[in-house]
Amino acid sequence: MLLGAIADDFTGASDLANTLAKGGMSTMQFSGLGRAVPACEAGVVALKTRSAPVKDAVAQSIDAVKWLLDAGCEQIIFKYCSTFDSTPEGNIGPVAEALLDLLGAETAVVCPAFPGAGRRLFMGHLFVGDRLLSETGMRHHPLTPMTDPDIRRWLTLQARHPVGSVYLDTVRGGPEAIRAAFARESDEGRRLIVTDAVDDADLLSIGQAVAGQRLVTGGSGIAQGLPANFRAQGKLSASAAEIPAVDGPAIVLCGSCSTASQNQVAIYAKSHPAFALDPLALMRGEIEVDALAGWIRGHQDQAPIVYSTAAPEAVSDAQARFGRETVSGRIEEFFARLARYLVDTGTRRVIVGGGETSGAVVEALQLPSMQVGHEIDPGVPVLVGWRNGPVGLALKSGNFGAPDFFEKAVGEVGRS
Repeated sequence: MLLGAIADDFTGASDLANTLAKGGMSTMQFSGLGRAVPACEAGVVALKTRSAPVKDAVAQSIDAVKWLLDAGCEQIIFKYCSTFDSTPEGNIGPVAEALLDLLGAETAVVCPAFPGAGRRLFMGHLFVGDRLLSETGMRHHPLTPMTDPDIRRWLTLQARHPVGSVYLDTVRGGPEAIRAAFARESDEGRRLIVTDAVDDADLLSIGQAVAGQRLVTGGSGIAQGLPANFRAQGKLSASAAEIPAVDGPAIVLCGSCSTASQNQVAIYAKSHPAFALDPLALMRGEIEVDALAGWIRGHQDQAPIVYSTAAPEAVSDAQARFGRETVSGRIEEFFARLARYLVDTGTRRVIVGGGETSGAVVEALQLPSMQVGHEIDPGVPVLVGWRNGPVGLALKSGNFGAPDFFEKAVGEVGRS
């Protein structure tokens, strides 16, 4: 393995794996450590550290990177969300600094930009489409509300060392200018360097500039230029990995409350059977997995959807009564048990919306590794794991995907 990566949630891992596979690297996604590593050129370890306590996030990240280094990785990527999902007490800064120390590196780029999904970084400020991050639905995120678009200021709250900046005019000067700017920031003791990017050409330049650096951090876009560095060294094979076709019933599960997910669910539910998971009813024990699975089996030829997606105010009663983390945990646990039950009784294609929900589902299915196939929408590839036969999956971050994503994914998952 040449390039190793850790991602702070499961949809982020598949997003990054998709970028590396599109760049021509044979890529695997892992959801556990300690097993034999299948042959691949890039490996992405999916963690659930985005909302974990800082100490736990750092420890899990270090363990995963050590595992990747043992597999021969020459460069490490720390992937977080392109909307920099975190809190002032969050994990991105501490994990990045811990990995710098582990790898003996002086500096690392910080670039969450992903222009293909509308995320752009300019003068250190993160935009989603034509709005500052703090003016989008992310300001109301139930776990990581993003109220400040200045990534330098946000990261400074988390990091031990001063945070640096490289602006767009320098990036447009090309890889040599970027490397020189990194060196100047390093000389000033700035270890994490927030770097502007507003289009894919900027990311490719940054990718060239970080060739040979031990640690790279950012959204999946930061990886666009990395495969070319290994190709230039003659280290990549020319053959593309093949993934098996998967046939069988499909289910759509969505636990994200993002505005994009709400729209996607509404569109899909117009033409498919839909079951809304009421948080209060779930907390009162009024919804059981086996009963809901019976309803799904009755509609299995129509690829039904089960969702807890709703506007934040719609779940506020349950959160006020039982606690936000308790409600979120119960919903994730329910989706996990439901997915395992369905796959073990014949469902072969599973489309999941929401990072936390995706992580819960993959862990429940006990899929230690998944092959990365073709792209469904920007940032979302087809994945194939193995549980009593091949299982096709799509793991979608809440804000990702076109309005018709779920319809498209049902058709694409399983196609070789």
